[in-house]
Amino acid sequence: MGLVASQVESSMEIEGLDPVLADAAAEGRYLRMRDWQSQFLPSPRDVFIYLPKAYFEEPERRFPVLVLHDGQNLIDGNLSFVKGSTWSMGTTADAEIEAGLVEPLILVGVANAGPQRMAEYTPTPDRRLGGGNGPLYARLLVDELLPMLRSAFRTLPNAEATGIAGSSLGGLISLAIGLRYPDTFGRIGVLSPSVWWDNRTILRDVRSLPGTLPLRVWMDIGTGEGLRHVRDTDLLAQLLKAKGWRDGQDFLYRRFSGALHNEEAWSARFGQVLRFLFPNQNRM
Repeated sequence: MGLVASQVESSMEIEGLDPVLADAAAEGRYLRMRDWQSQFLPSPRDVFIYLPKAYFEEPERRFPVLVLHDGQNLIDGNLSFVKGSTWSMGTTADAEIEAGLVEPLILVGVANAGPQRMAEYTPTPDRRLGGGNGPLYARLLVDELLPMLRSAFRTLPNAEATGIAGSSLGGLISLAIGLRYPDTFGRIGVLSPSVWWDNRTILRDVRSLPGTLPLRVWMDIGTGEGLRHVRDTDLLAQLLKAKGWRDGQDFLYRRFSGALHNEEAWSARFGQVLRFLFPNQNRM
C-alpha cells in the first residue's frame, strides 16, 4: 500500500493502491489500484479513485460515489485511448464543487478490459457482434467493487447517493445496470448511448417497464454523432418520459450542437452531468 493510501485511510487494506501523478495540483487525491481482479470476469483492470478536498477537511463526513466506465480515459492522458485526451474528471469535479454547484463526492473510474470492452459493456449478445457479458460486469460492480470501496472509504451506502455513468457502450451499460439494480444505483449518467446495440434492445427493455423507477437520469447526445444516433437517443428519452420520468426533475435530456462522439465532447459536458446528478442541495 502506497504512502498516500495510508494517509487517506489508516484502516485501508487494498493492495496495489498508489497515487496517480497525472495532476500535481491533486495533492494526493487521485489514487490508482492496479490490476484489480474480479471473480466474475477474468481480465484484470485498474481502478482510479478521485477524492474531493472535503474528504480530508471533514474526517467525520461520508460522501456519495459515482462509478464511471473507461477509467483509463478519465484522468491521465498517457493512458487514454486517444493520447492526451481525457475527461479531466478530477479537475472538473474540483471546479464544480468549489463553485458550490456540486456536492463533494468520490469518483471511481473502472478501466475497461481492452479487447473485452464490447463484451462487458453490452447487456445482451448481438447476433453478429457477440458480447453480452454486461450482467457479469454488473455483478463485478455491485457485489465486489462497491463493497470493497465502502469498507475502505467513507462513502454513503444508499442508492440515492450512488451513481453510475459512461459514454457510448458505457452509456448503454449504465442505463441497463440502473434499470436492473435501482436499489444499488440511484443516479445514472447516459452519455451518447449506443442505443443501436442488439437491434435496439434497450428500447424494448424500457417499453417493458411497468412504470418509473427511483432513478435520477441524465441523458445526452451530440448532434455531430450522426442522425441515426440522435433519433435513437431521442426515442429512448421519449420512452423514459412516457414511463413517468419528469423532465428537469428526475430526468434531463440534452442535445449538444455539433458535438462529436469522443472524449473531448464528453469532457466538455461532464460538469453539467455532475450538476444534475449530484447537485449541491445547500445551493438549491
